[in-house]
Amino acid sequence: MSRSLDTHPPLPAHVVFSGGGTGGHLFPGLAVAAELRRRHPQLQITFSGNGQEFDRAQVAAAGFAYQGFPSVPATRTLRGLWRFFRHYQEGTRRAGAFLHQQRVQLVVGLGGYASVPVARAALRQRIPLALLEQNVIPGRATRWLARKAELVCLSFDQSRDRLPAGARLFTTGNPLRSSFRQLAQKKVPVEPRRLVVLGGSRGAADLNEHVPRALYKLRAALRGWKIVHVCGRSCEATRLLYEKFNLRAEVSDFVQDMPDLLHGASLAISRAGGTTLAELALLGVPAVLLPYPLATDDHQRANAGVCVQSGGATIVDSRYLTGRLDVQLAATLSPLLQSPQRLRSMGQAMRRLSRPQATAVVADQLEQWIEHPRQAQAA
Repeated sequence: MSRSLDTHPPLPAHVVFSGGGTGGHLFPGLAVAAELRRRHPQLQITFSGNGQEFDRAQVAAAGFAYQGFPSVPATRTLRGLWRFFRHYQEGTRRAGAFLHQQRVQLVVGLGGYASVPVARAALRQRIPLALLEQNVIPGRATRWLARKAELVCLSFDQSRDRLPAGARLFTTGNPLRSSFRQLAQKKVPVEPRRLVVLGGSRGAADLNEHVPRALYKLRAALRGWKIVHVCGRSCEATRLLYEKFNLRAEVSDFVQDMPDLLHGASLAISRAGGTTLAELALLGVPAVLLPYPLATDDHQRANAGVCVQSGGATIVDSRYLTGRLDVQLAATLSPLLQSPQRLRSMGQAMRRLSRPQATAVVADQLEQWIEHPRQAQAA
């Protein structure tokens, strides 16, 4: 395949990545966009969403343009549904005008409700649509749009049976940023042992409250360990808990250099979003997973199940506990902290789940629609 973009029309090709709202949706898109930009420096790339500050900041830091369109999540109340459709219609109208004016050649949906207006506008204008799905159980946006998309890039083979017949599905793995891929090739530092707690970009109230309590129960086993807790939200309250229990921990709301933090981590306590699990797998980090109990379609529990089945993780599911979460978490952590060999075996199992070439594979698929859209459609 040629590595140079077509010269007609005279304007550089323009690709829009649509979606976001969480790092799990946004970061795979940023990874693929960076790879496409590396291959094609003249390629125009715009990210779109509903204008959240987190998205704007991350996109700007990566050097891409951003365009916001109205969108809100759907709820089951009449008022919520009315609000959803009102924003959806206005967002789709504005997105359609933008796509037409900018002569966009390809739209890539990243998942989440914020991806829908631009994706629907693209379909109305017969602009090719590609979808990235990060989770075992595809999100509502993916299920709704999959049949009309030109391709759907899956992170897990297990997603195939959950999508409409006739959808063009490719198991590519979850694209990760180059900083993760580079560190995956480097030797893992042995000391100090590092326990990383990840609450996700939006935070996790139960992790932020109960993990410090659980670690206090294990303070003897944690001698010599470094604790790093990324809260997402409620950072000050979490910091005060560690101080109350006289535990030394680095507590922050967000870490920009997540690859460096996870590289060499001995163990992670984390939610089970698809992108977080892909990052842990690539760097071979064993994990204790606490799926978000209110996740749509319980998709985090399904994600965690893949890692548990592989031997790379254990799960603590707060919905099925008969006692306190901190007690169960401490009971799960205790044997792991005392068995370096088990942690090494779990890390190796996690690494076997990784797909290091996912970013390049997704870029290869999208490139066909940028360079030769008619030939790709015929194929």
